[in-house]
Amino acid sequence: MAGDPIRLGVAGLGRAFMLMLPTLARDPRLAVLACADPRAEARTRFTLDFPDARAHETVEALCADPSIEAIYIATPHQFHVANVRAAAAAGKHVLVEKPMALALADCQAMVDAAREAGIHLIVGHSHSFDAPYLRARAMIQGGEHGAVRMITAVNFTDYLYRPRRPEELDTSQGGGAIFSQAPHQIEVVRLLAGRPARSIRATASVWDRARGTEGAYNALIDFGDGLSATLTYNGHAHFDTDEFQDWTGEMGTPREPAVYGTARAALRHVTTREEEAALKERRAYGRGPGATEARAAPPPPAYNHFGLVLASCERADLRPTPRGVAIYADDERRFEPLPPPDVPRAEVIDELEAALRHGVPPLHSGSWGTATAEICLALLESARNGREVQLHHQGAA
Repeated sequence: MAGDPIRLGVAGLGRAFMLMLPTLARDPRLAVLACADPRAEARTRFTLDFPDARAHETVEALCADPSIEAIYIATPHQFHVANVRAAAAAGKHVLVEKPMALALADCQAMVDAAREAGIHLIVGHSHSFDAPYLRARAMIQGGEHGAVRMITAVNFTDYLYRPRRPEELDTSQGGGAIFSQAPHQIEVVRLLAGRPARSIRATASVWDRARGTEGAYNALIDFGDGLSATLTYNGHAHFDTDEFQDWTGEMGTPREPAVYGTARAALRHVTTREEEAALKERRAYGRGPGATEARAAPPPPAYNHFGLVLASCERADLRPTPRGVAIYADDERRFEPLPPPDVPRAEVIDELEAALRHGVPPLHSGSWGTATAEICLALLESARNGREVQLHHQGAA
C-alpha cells in the first residue's frame, strides 16, 4: 500500500552493500527485514544493525522469506542471473547491482523472468541515479538551451589499486574498470543523451601486468544525428578528477588533497593475491562500522558524482557538480544549486518507491541495464579488434 515502508531483503553483504548501507539504514521509506550471506560474522552484524531482521545463509532461503516484498541483490556479478530468477519465482521485486550480467543472454533471462512473474526489475545503483545528473537531464529535456550536441565524461581515480579479490582482477569474471566502472559513465551519458546509442569505438588495454586487467579506457559513443559522447576513465592512482570537484569525493564527502598515494602505499607490502584479498576482507561488513554509525552520521554535504561531465547544448554547456548544475550560456554563467541530501543515494529509493507504491515504470529497468551491459561488452570488443561496434539492444533511452 502507498505510504507503507518497503519491506526489503538484502542478498550479499559485500562492498556494494557497504556503499548502500547508509541509505538502507537511514531512509524511512524502507523496512530492512532480512539478509542472505555465507559469512556468519556478517549475518550476526546485520541482525545487530537491523534488530527486526532475519539472517539467512542462502539467497534461496531469503527469497522464501514471507516478510519481504523486494530484494536488493548485491552478490558478485556471476550470481545475478540465478539470484534474479529465484527472486522473481518467489514473487519478489528486485533491485540488482550493476553490471546487470556479463552476457546479454543472461540479461534477457532476467528481463524475461521479471516479466513472467509480474515483478519490477531495477538495475543499480549507478551514478545515473544521482540528482545533479537527473537535474541536467531535465534541463536538456526542457529545451531552454537547445538540443544536446556533445557529451564529455572524464574520471581519474585510484580504482585499480584498491585491495581486490582475485576475480576482481580478472576481466573474464567481470573484473576491471570496464565492468565495474564503465557502467557509471555509460549510464550518465545515456541519461543525458536521451536517445539510444548506435555504435561505439574504444581503446583499452592492461597497462599494469601485476594487476592483470584493464584499468583505463577511452570510448566514443555515437548516438546518431550528430550527437556523440566521449568517455575517458583512468583508475591508475595518479591524477584525480576530484580536484575538479573542489575535492568532493565520489560519495559526496570531503577529501583531503594533501593525502596522496594511499592506495598504492597500502599494496606496497602485499606479495600474494591471498594477502591482498585478506587486506580487503579487513574492511568487510561485520569487521568495522555498520548501520549504527551510519544512522549517527550527519547528512552528506553533497551528492554522489562520477568525475567531470559536460553536456554541450546548442546554447549552453551544462556541468553537473556534487552540489548542483553549472550553466555556461551565451551571455551568462550561473549555478543552479540543489538542496543538500538528507539521505545519501536516496534517489535509488525514489525510483524503487515510485515503482512499488505508485506503479511508475522505472527508468533503470531491465531493458536499461541490458543496454548498458551491451555497451560494456562492445567496448571490450572494439578495444580488442580495433573496429567500431554496432549496438542492437539499446531500446528507448
